Amino acid sequence: MPHPLRQRAGRPGKRERLAAAAAEVFHRQGVEKTTIADIARAADVPVGNVYYYFKTKDELVRAAIGAHARTLDEMIAELDGLEDPADRLRAMVRGWTENRYTAAEFGCPTGTLATELDKRGDGLDGELADVMRALVDWSEQQFAQMGRSDSRELAVALIAAYQGISLLTNTFRDPELMEIEGRRLERWIDSM
Repeated sequence: MPHPLRQRAGRPGKRERLAAAAAEVFHRQGVEKTTIADIARAADVPVGNVYYYFKTKDELVRAAIGAHARTLDEMIAELDGLEDPADRLRAMVRGWTENRYTAAEFGCPTGTLATELDKRGDGLDGELADVMRALVDWSEQQFAQMGRSDSRELAVALIAAYQGISLLTNTFRDPELMEIEGRRLERWIDSM
């Protein structure tokens, strides 16, 4: 019999599943429309168990922000396996483009959550801003490694282009817009 405090190999624990489910359901439905029961169902956890890990919906929002941070860390770790900084940036853009159908339906997971949290005034928007800042900082490092003295401005422009095209792709429900912008961004990176 496995030790009760150890999770089964290959399957995240309930807390991690709830955090990931919260991030996904908030992306698809928005924070205000999402119930704790929605998150429990998506995580395959009995709704009563949710309160053992998270006492309030705001704690679930904070956990979703943590899930966004972990996703970003995993993406960066994978991209950092590439030798060339321009290759890393292009691979990031291709990853965005691969998710164009989800963006068309729901927008950018982090960007849409940021917009929603900004209206609440409870400080959680600042926590999510730290996640977005980490992406800008990483992008800045890539441009700096490419020898660019304007690396911060280029990083902001790249992330802004992605956020903008995510919004337009979602607004027009047209995934091709993101594909077109992705190709343009890759050419832009190549031109440096």
